Parts: sequence; structure tokens; C-alpha cells
Amino acid sequence: MKKLFVKGSNSERPVDWQKAKFATFPNLKPTSTAISLRVPNSVLAQLKIQAHRKGMPYQSFIKGVLADAVGPK
Repeated sequence: MKKLFVKGSNSERPVDWQKAKFATFPNLKPTSTAISLRVPNSVLAQLKIQAHRKGMPYQSFIKGVLADAVGPK
């Protein structure tokens, strides 16, 4: 498969899902680590409210808050 992008192609065209094939990526490594963290219910509730206001999942919002807190790499 040499060409992954065809010039002038349109991603809005219908997809024939009958021709779709499953792909596996056996060497793909996770780029993050799962952790368990206990926080007060009131803190979690406020985080969820703020995430909802921004229209994003609360766990993604928390990751952003933590990333901002530690600064750039």
C-alpha cells in the first residue's frame, strides 16, 4: 500500500462497510498509564461541572488540569 492519500479524494463519500476489514496493531503501546486516585466527592463534582461546561469528558478535563499544573515538559 504505497499511497495512503489520494489527491482530490473526498472523505465524505459513502463507505461500503461490507468491504471493511479489521485491523490489528500488535506492537502498539499505550501512551499513558492508568492510575487510581482518591479525591473528595465535592472536588470531583466540581471537576465534572467544569468539564461539562467545556463540553468534554471529565477524565480528559482532569488530565488537562494536571498537565497545566506541572507545566511544559
